[in-house]
Amino acid sequence: MKPIRIALTKGRLEEKSIEMFEALGYDCSEVRNKGRRLILPVKNANIEIVLAKAADVITYVENGVCDLGVVGKDTIMEAGGTFYEVADLGFGRCKFALALPTGVNFYEGYHTRCIASKYVNVARSYFEKKNMDVDIVKIEGSVELAPILGLSDAIVDIVETGTTLRENGLVVAEEICQVSARLIVNIASMKLRKTEINELITQIESFVQEQKERRKEKEAQKEAAAQ
Repeated sequence: MKPIRIALTKGRLEEKSIEMFEALGYDCSEVRNKGRRLILPVKNANIEIVLAKAADVITYVENGVCDLGVVGKDTIMEAGGTFYEVADLGFGRCKFALALPTGVNFYEGYHTRCIASKYVNVARSYFEKKNMDVDIVKIEGSVELAPILGLSDAIVDIVETGTTLRENGLVVAEEICQVSARLIVNIASMKLRKTEINELITQIESFVQEQKERRKEKEAQKEAAAQ
């Protein structure tokens, strides 16, 4: 039987995903020692790991060349796609935010605002919900440059610590939504390999729940120590 293929987003989500699978008892030594290989076996399971950029993870899962994928909710919101989103994995947490130069009142005046973003669909959807007409400029690199150079009034971007914003004279004006890593599944694979995939999903959901409980315990311990 051909292996279940799981596409992982390269970078930080890749590392956290590997840690998750190792915690579940899977041998990811080949993935950790990948060299330049992009398709790697999990030795003690009928699983192959495919390493890809975030948007490509969605493409591979949607088109059925990979059965499952781990990708950020930010990419899902921006790119869309036809697949099952089955689990919030709890890692890779950050947020979408509207940010602008310090001291600027975004809503003052009546001119049409210009928003710079890598995530034009997310930005457009956000302002449509606010019934605001804005111009959106797509930026591929450091989006913080756009308001500094006078190209835009504000930006919509992913924010983790906010350090980059502060160092460039920007502040978060509004939080749009929280995002994190998600597990997605190809629709046909879910039907054709239902037993195998559901077993894996159950394992992952148990892991996620355990991690939640551990975080709660640590928070409770911190609160008790502070009292």
